[in-house]
Amino acid sequence: MKESSDDGKQKFQEVAIGSDRSPADQFRPLQSVFRRRLLTGVGTASLVSLGANFGGITSFLLGFSPETARNLKLDALYPVGGYSRYIDSSEGFEFIYPGSWLGDQRLLYRAARKLERSLDPPPLSGGGKPRRTVNEPVVAFGPPGSNGELNVSVIVSPVPIDFSIEAFGGAKEVGEAVVRTITASTKLTDVKGTLTESSLRQDSQRKVNYYKLEFRVESSMFRRHNVAVCCACKGRLFTLNAQTPESAWPQLKSDFYKIADSFRLTN
Repeated sequence: MKESSDDGKQKFQEVAIGSDRSPADQFRPLQSVFRRRLLTGVGTASLVSLGANFGGITSFLLGFSPETARNLKLDALYPVGGYSRYIDSSEGFEFIYPGSWLGDQRLLYRAARKLERSLDPPPLSGGGKPRRTVNEPVVAFGPPGSNGELNVSVIVSPVPIDFSIEAFGGAKEVGEAVVRTITASTKLTDVKGTLTESSLRQDSQRKVNYYKLEFRVESSMFRRHNVAVCCACKGRLFTLNAQTPESAWPQLKSDFYKIADSFRLTN
């Protein structure tokens, strides 16, 4: 049965009258109304008003029904519940990150140049040196004005089509192998890596295993805390890594776990 306009007005009046309560308590009666109308409201003129997100109003309203908003991928346009979504349709992955973080402008510039080059006609001679494959992030986000010590990035590397992370063993064995590789790749001689947590998340539909790894990397010059997610699919190895100075880990732990748990392949 449809809710009458009088019922909606009555609930709004109830909210307005309760001025001695907190904003969250005042707006709570409207949550059920907003949740029922969200799906029907996203269309034509509604998209214009929602897309503007004036003063953060849209993000505030969508916070009443965050799961619905995320299922509709609305968090790719503006933050929902404090998080934005990055969707890479070219490489085929997505994840959420704190809505206040910004993209690495250097990587965005490279992506634009890559797209520009892809639109150029191929050389007639077919000559020239092949491009070198570099294991650099395809995307990275971090707080504005930071020095790069705190960030989340994703690297996509080509691997043999039959490459299997499972060949390394379970989640713990995979994590230990990753930590050994990281510590061995640095030029510093006193770097120590410690795996603290490891787990496996399975996607039976896409037949992909996501290895979530938490570890510390420290030396006489730095102490960092990392949460990474690794998976392999169709000849590509995907590695999401979120890192922070160890001193900031307690404040960022919840954000890092949400970032890692949201990472998934889309192709």
